[in-house]
Amino acid sequence: MGPHPAVAAIRLAVRRVLTDILDDHGRTPGQIPHERPSSPLVLVACSGGADSMALASALAFEAPRLGLRAGGVTVDHGLQAGSDLRAADVVVRLRELGLDPVESVAVTVGRGGGPEAAARDARYAALDTAAERHGATAVLLGHTRDDQAETVLLGLARGSGIRSLSGMAAVSGADGRYRRPFLQLDRQTARTACMVQSLPVWDDPHNADPAYTRSRLRHEGLPALEKALGKGVVEALARTAQLSRDDADALDAWAGRAEAGVRDADGRLECAALHALPPAVRRRVLRRAAIEAGAPAGSLFARHIEEVDRLITGWRGQGAINLPGRVVARRQGGRLVIRQG
Repeated sequence: MGPHPAVAAIRLAVRRVLTDILDDHGRTPGQIPHERPSSPLVLVACSGGADSMALASALAFEAPRLGLRAGGVTVDHGLQAGSDLRAADVVVRLRELGLDPVESVAVTVGRGGGPEAAARDARYAALDTAAERHGATAVLLGHTRDDQAETVLLGLARGSGIRSLSGMAAVSGADGRYRRPFLQLDRQTARTACMVQSLPVWDDPHNADPAYTRSRLRHEGLPALEKALGKGVVEALARTAQLSRDDADALDAWAGRAEAGVRDADGRLECAALHALPPAVRRRVLRRAAIEAGAPAGSLFARHIEEVDRLITGWRGQGAINLPGRVVARRQGGRLVIRQG
């Protein structure tokens, strides 16, 4: 008798990602003996919640069968009383699954960009450092299809274009470090997999705290949408994310090719050539130019690019546009100059 369907689903999702990791590194399953020191190491980021515990259990099961080493990292954000004890408990659970190395990393959460963004920034910085310290090939993250749907809705609310609707990528980070095996699985599958394997899980009280935007969306927004539109909203939003990502990738590639053709011999952007581009491509060229000049990508919003775009499409002799990072965009004699002021 095979494993429970939920357990089989999480294991299959992880096996596919691990096989991709091996392929990306020029190896095929079976080439690397188990426990050999040179075997690639894959870490799982685990909070102790159902999604990441299910992911850790699947990694512990699948990695040895493919000749991979498996470890785990839990991040203590220090935002709740007893968070250090929770992190220590997660370390014990991961070791019981057979993961090695396993560690807890304490971080200090700043205040930039709001509490959720600040915690996320601190978490990823800690995971990057842990991956580099251990020489890990990849870090697995437990985001599910439900998380993807929430991300798409948050992007829609920001009104910042198709890239924000593309949600989370299955592969992201430097050299494709971060992998998200569960983006096609729903949250309930992960929770069921933990239950049938008798894995204890920790429910983060922040996930139910209405002070957090994502929490309100999860407990109020999405249920209201499902009530109004029927079941299938989560699946449709996740599908929208993939379609949007494909479109955004194609437009980014187009903008990359177009950029060389809109610069003069001195590298300045020619307004007439920019005007001839489709708006979606032109705005990407402008965004790339602003970032290249020193504008922080995370602070550069659609409204900033729209203001710069009006220097091309609605020229009325207006003055310079101030962008984040002390970058200034101005039109000079048929050229667009974007540089730090």
